Amino acid sequence: MVLKAVCVLKGAGETTGTVYFEQENDASPVKLKGEIKGLEPGEHGFHVHAFGDNTNGCISAGPHFNPHNKSHAGPTDVDRHVGDLGNVTAGSDNIAKIDITDKMLTLTGPLSIIGRTMVIHEKADDLGKGGNDESLKTGNAGGRLACGVIGITQ
Repeated sequence: MVLKAVCVLKGAGETTGTVYFEQENDASPVKLKGEIKGLEPGEHGFHVHAFGDNTNGCISAGPHFNPHNKSHAGPTDVDRHVGDLGNVTAGSDNIAKIDITDKMLTLTGPLSIIGRTMVIHEKADDLGKGGNDESLKTGNAGGRLACGVIGITQ
């Protein structure tokens, strides 16, 4: 049975987007597809944050989803936050097309990302290689441009 989820991203500015998630079964990777509009051209950090709480805008989503208490890193690193998806790149049309497959995310069980928040950041994620404490927490990705809660879809 294929599991599906969706996240509609909205922010205080003009950044908006929709991300679709799909997982074939409990053991398979999660595929993310979609697009985010209204971004400055270049790379932007893209993460799953711990809470599905947007009551105070994107800030109430809390830190990156990190149930194993690891340092921040890139999506291909073994030791990373579950929510570390690296960067998406916006072109000159201010749109980032998303096509990511991730082995650490899941839509099932106690570590499911359903009900958590996706956040697109203002700056590039340095993937934990920035040489300071903030890099090991957030990748120095800067402010939160837009966010949305990940929900179940059909």
